[in-house]
Amino acid sequence: MTGLGYNGAGYRGAGQSRRMLLKAGAGAAALATLPGLAPARTSSATHSHPAQENQTMGTITTTDGTTIFYKDWGLKSAQPVVFHHGWPLSADDWDAQMLFFLGQGYRVIAHDRRGHGRSTQTDTGNDMDTYAADMIALAKALDLKQAIHVGHSTGGGEVARYVARAEKGRVAKAVLIGAVPPVMVRSEKNPGGLPLEVFDGFRAALAANRAQFYRDIPEGPFYGFNRPGAKVYPGVIDNWWRQGMIGGAKAHYDCIKAFSETDFTEDLKAIDVPVLILHGEDDQIVPIADSAHLSIKLVRHGTLKTYPGFPHGMATTHADVINADLLAFFKAA
Repeated sequence: MTGLGYNGAGYRGAGQSRRMLLKAGAGAAALATLPGLAPARTSSATHSHPAQENQTMGTITTTDGTTIFYKDWGLKSAQPVVFHHGWPLSADDWDAQMLFFLGQGYRVIAHDRRGHGRSTQTDTGNDMDTYAADMIALAKALDLKQAIHVGHSTGGGEVARYVARAEKGRVAKAVLIGAVPPVMVRSEKNPGGLPLEVFDGFRAALAANRAQFYRDIPEGPFYGFNRPGAKVYPGVIDNWWRQGMIGGAKAHYDCIKAFSETDFTEDLKAIDVPVLILHGEDDQIVPIADSAHLSIKLVRHGTLKTYPGFPHGMATTHADVINADLLAFFKAA
């Protein structure tokens, strides 16, 4: 089974994946000439959200005309838990958590980030400032108060930036799972980060053959299916591919820069609510040494819990364990 495991110099693939990365330079160069990101805008929203207390799906429309899809299940009087998905997925990646916490009496909400899933396939605004502005608009539209925000991977970065900027009273707690903060890419300030060539490889592979690339990632390092003796779930791989392919290629391409080069140091310092940081010790996508181990030193009210042998996608592969730890944190005073 092909994989893209990190070997210290970059992600390495096998067979077709390696050849694809080597041949993809022309495609990446072509995309690199596309216009840069538009300046971040403060979003306002109109929304479709019934007042009755039941399971709903709806959309909001931001000031730049972007439609953001969301799910909103449970009693509207219950405490909200908002889930922020990773790249290049959608709200559907939280199925195991949405169902569990709905059963625990919470109001559970998950949205498709702009350019992802059922939201508009944007060609601009695919940056963390705009992602946070979209969340501000959604929180206002749904009138979320004392919400718990849970972010995985790229979604963890989105949580950090949003919570640092949220209106007083909107947020009660935050959770970062396998999250990208403080910053992923290597630099003089971040010598332990991953080299830029790793993310250039991601862009090249996406530009050359997105459909195959989105098969290689879940088959390999995302869920640890490339590890000897790993139990592989073909349906999980198919679901990852399905979610990725319904999103926009340009938005996904831009989001690689957003999740790898955004520095969340000041966001983490600014968060003044309890933060739970969960990370798999065998995370091959976001190595723990340059993420969770650094983030816990920056937050004011943080708790770090790590899991030996758990992969990046542990909220899916080990949902029972992760859900139990989330529930304990949610209920803690």
